[in-house]
Amino acid sequence: MWRTVSLVALVFCLLSCKTDFERIRSSTDPAKIYQAANQYFKDGKWYNAQTLYEQIIPFYRGKAEAEDLFYNYAYTHYNMGDFILSSHYFRSFATSFYNSPRKEECEFMSAYSNYKMSPSHKLDQSFSQKAIDGFQNFVNLYPESERAPECNDLIDELRAKMERKAFDQGMLYFDLKQYASSIHSFRTMLSNFPASKKAEEVRYLIIKAGYQYADNSIFTKKSERFDEVISDIKTFQKKYPSSKYKKEMKQLKEDSNLKYIKYKS
Repeated sequence: MWRTVSLVALVFCLLSCKTDFERIRSSTDPAKIYQAANQYFKDGKWYNAQTLYEQIIPFYRGKAEAEDLFYNYAYTHYNMGDFILSSHYFRSFATSFYNSPRKEECEFMSAYSNYKMSPSHKLDQSFSQKAIDGFQNFVNLYPESERAPECNDLIDELRAKMERKAFDQGMLYFDLKQYASSIHSFRTMLSNFPASKKAEEVRYLIIKAGYQYADNSIFTKKSERFDEVISDIKTFQKKYPSSKYKKEMKQLKEDSNLKYIKYKS
């Protein structure tokens, strides 16, 4: 019996709560709706708060309450995991309320929302790049901010992820024996990440891919491409005289020279 009573009480409570929200939403009093939205926000009921804020945005635009309204509205999107829109609204807040003491926070949160959208290194890194751009812009605007060190750390984290993706892409082409694409991908990686800890390995792989590319080229292209391999090896030997690939580079150079002479003649 008591279970039935409890169930009825629960259903009544749910219907009552729903009725309260619907009653507020159907109100024609913006002040009442705004007050309720703030209370929902305070209670962590993000959907209810967001719904009511959206309803009264046109009424409060340009008024004193607008700053708090738009600030909370951006956070409802963030707290609900809608990071694309939260990034947009945080950025919009920073642009619209230029003199607000919350501008710095919203500039950061706009970039951080994109950071939250940054996927595994195996996937497209568009949001990672957006986050990097946002964090760098923040550091440029607020170099003395207490958030600046965190921005720099997050930039390093995101760049490491993008670097790993670039390396894996080059290796995928290499393993598939698509040597021209592998060379291009690895050279692009070195251009984008010149300080990479994998730079020596990447240059070694470019030479290995270049050798295979030349060896499998049409006859009229072989000498030209082996000449490019020889040039890359010389640069490598000069840059890394004590490389762990030193012995292999010497052998590749000898083989490439012999094949260059053979196909040149």
